[in-house]
Amino acid sequence: MSETAPVEEEARPEEPGEGDGDGQFAEDQTLSPEFVRAVADAIEAEDAEAFEGLTRELHPADIADLIGLLHEEDREALIALLGGSLPSEVLAELDGDLLEDIIEAMSPQKVAEAVAELDTDDAAFVLEDLDAEKQAEILSYAPLEDRLALRAALDFEEESAGRLMQREFFASPAFWTVGQIIDRLRGTEELPDRFYEVFVVDPAFKPVGSVPLSTLLKSPRDTVIETIMTSRDMRTVPVTMDQEEVAYLFEQYNLISAPVIDEADRLIGMITVDDVVEMVREETQEDMLALGGVESDTGLNDTVFETVRSRFSWLAVNLATAILASLVIAMFDAAIGQIVALAVLMPIVASMGGNAGTQTLTVVVRSLATKDLTASNAARVVLREALVGFLNGVLFAVIMGGLAGVWYFASGWGGETEATRLGIVVGVAMIVNLLCAGLAGILVPIGLQRAGADPAVSSAVFVTTVTDIVGFFVFLGLAAAVLIPAAG
Repeated sequence: MSETAPVEEEARPEEPGEGDGDGQFAEDQTLSPEFVRAVADAIEAEDAEAFEGLTRELHPADIADLIGLLHEEDREALIALLGGSLPSEVLAELDGDLLEDIIEAMSPQKVAEAVAELDTDDAAFVLEDLDAEKQAEILSYAPLEDRLALRAALDFEEESAGRLMQREFFASPAFWTVGQIIDRLRGTEELPDRFYEVFVVDPAFKPVGSVPLSTLLKSPRDTVIETIMTSRDMRTVPVTMDQEEVAYLFEQYNLISAPVIDEADRLIGMITVDDVVEMVREETQEDMLALGGVESDTGLNDTVFETVRSRFSWLAVNLATAILASLVIAMFDAAIGQIVALAVLMPIVASMGGNAGTQTLTVVVRSLATKDLTASNAARVVLREALVGFLNGVLFAVIMGGLAGVWYFASGWGGETEATRLGIVVGVAMIVNLLCAGLAGILVPIGLQRAGADPAVSSAVFVTTVTDIVGFFVFLGLAAAVLIPAAG
């Protein structure tokens, strides 16, 4: 990774009249359909000058979004129009299968040239999802120094601090003065594109403190760096730490950057807050998709076949749980046959439990990810969710029990006594199911986490199964015990 790569400019709001000049790129940074069509027309006409004029004011992230909105043939034509490559900063902003498709359309040499302009963390992101053969082919065109750095980065576990970190940083011995450090900073091109503090190391290259650049610039030149460094607030990150743990450290201690250390506690890289923000976004997206039973690498650019394949497995699991719930219903077919109203009301009880369980599950999965829910407060939170489920059950029991009784009586299916009994059955079933939904919504993800499974991926199916089976069994069982003898 080139350590002389130009520093990326911060995105800034555009002034009225700025941008493409025609108002096609809105001030709210939204890529309008008209703007996308204009870009596609420029690509189709092979007009590089028109494309440059339209996209000159766009941030690399916006250009990446724009590429995602183009048709596949337009993307390939765009790469050809730009000389067989894309700017390195745009490559780093592409996601998932779209990035792989773009790399496939570029020659390995062009990819290597683009990757060499990035910091190691961004370069590793571009290459990490490619197969080993493709990675090796691209790296064979990279300079030896960049090749070794990238291979070392890609050797770390995916979603670890080693994969997240960048190897470019600035470190100083404790006896250097502020003046020496400033002169060194000004006199070398071997600096990361962005950094926020100087790390202070001992003779074994172990970090012992850090100095924010703001403190450095405000201090006299003859100040020894050791006298202004901060060690108490510095948090080191082991290279093997999971990236979610890294995110927790940054959020818990309000970090801007952190040194990464190897097994011998030596400084080997740094992680900055912009990397963590991007990683948190990806983790949140993964959790959202997982809760819906969708694979984390699913995107809008996938083919129909790829989308079907990614969703089929969880739908198959849901089918199995639905069959299990239907077997419970089949146990009470005689009761349903005698009182048709049961068939109308039982989906309400089950769906209310499913919704209540999903509410609890969503909150709990997020709390587990942010470490707000731990072993020390788990019992208290379980009790709270049980009480919430019970009280919600009581409230909806009154509402739904009353409505069910009135509806049953008004339909002429039974007298006042039968309607009252049906309302009581619905109410009790509602209380029991919402109580069980609250407990399942918290106990299932906690149990899965302790078993070493990702609660975001597996919890929803189990919680839905519990609420369906409990809802059907309790409602139909009570109805068979209370209503059928009375009817007989």
